[in-house]
Amino acid sequence: MEITLNHTIINAKDNVASAKFYERIFGFTFIKEWGHFAVLKVNSTLTFDFLTKEKFSKQHYAFKVTEAQFDAIFERIRQENIPYGSDPYDRENGTINHHYGGRGVYFPDPNGHILEIITADYILD
Repeated sequence: MEITLNHTIINAKDNVASAKFYERIFGFTFIKEWGHFAVLKVNSTLTFDFLTKEKFSKQHYAFKVTEAQFDAIFERIRQENIPYGSDPYDRENGTINHHYGGRGVYFPDPNGHILEIITADYILD
């Protein structure tokens, strides 16, 4: 059996608002509040379990998407006036990158976590 990631806990200022942001931007499914968590179904094997915390470190989450998914997500980013950029160190330059023959963009979630969508895998030689 292939090992898969089942869930990960993502710290947030407001667990439900954060789960609903990911649902709105990515099209994931907000399942429910479950104890301390707001559970978001990312795909058939993975959930993000958002946990409200006062202080936490900012993380980076990268999602590989199809060209059509990129277009849809990018349009929602623009509709919500979320700053975006082509580089992890320049996330507000208003451009996308074309690394490895695909497209990519970085943008923040409401908690300051850095989100990335890419259409092509990084080439690791």
